Amino acid sequence: MKSPKKKYVIKASKLTFIDILRRLKKEPIEFSEFLKLLEECSDKFYENSELEFELLLINGLPLDIKDNFVFLRTTKTNISEQSFCFVDIETNGGSPKQGFQIIELGAVKYKNGQIIDKFESLVFAKEIPPYIQEVTNITLDMLKTAPRLEKVLREFKEFLKDDVFVAHDIKFDYNFISDSFEKYNLGKLLNRKICTIDLAKRTIQSPKYGLSTLKELLNIDVENHHRAYYDALTTQIIFENCLKNIDKEKIKTTEDLIAFSKSNNIIKSNI
Repeated sequence: MKSPKKKYVIKASKLTFIDILRRLKKEPIEFSEFLKLLEECSDKFYENSELEFELLLINGLPLDIKDNFVFLRTTKTNISEQSFCFVDIETNGGSPKQGFQIIELGAVKYKNGQIIDKFESLVFAKEIPPYIQEVTNITLDMLKTAPRLEKVLREFKEFLKDDVFVAHDIKFDYNFISDSFEKYNLGKLLNRKICTIDLAKRTIQSPKYGLSTLKELLNIDVENHHRAYYDALTTQIIFENCLKNIDKEKIKTTEDLIAFSKSNNIIKSNI
């Protein structure tokens, strides 16, 4: 006789949003229980749990409700049915918390082998260090008539919605944009995310995994390296190459793919 399935239990002490998300990746949660968990959450924004639930949706967490159970949509969405948003930014420094900002933002929406939309904008800035101008070929003259950062961020948030956020070296792009959202009271990023460096390390054999190395290895014919839209487009093509090498019998849903990108299945280089 099989033993009953063990229920995933969250400890009541010091409950955080990450604890709730960890459970959602394993199983749906009854709606009233979910609201109670949000109420107990130590890092909540609102005291009202229903407002907190709405805030999660606004910030891009792909939650849905079926039969009075809350579930993470990426646990049930097949990869071919998922909309992915490939993002790249150029900035004038390391972090918004240090006073730096985005100077260009580019993104490509992709679903089931097709690019379905794109986003591209320069951003007004008063300063660009010379070395960044040299690397990106973005000058202050180019930014004089560009829209202000808050406007670009609002438009990008609407463009992104709750799609899976994909970037090459995702920690930088994701955190920089999320911090920028917070600076302008636009919430923060809670979108599910994939790093194409991590995914490539598990699907493509290469001596290095930087964007330029993979671009050359895979014969990707996209010009204007270090410009946001074109780097986002290159990232999308790398992602597409990665998908060709996954085990589609085991990796079926978007959440399967996210888990795989963080797994121990790193390819050993023979180069």
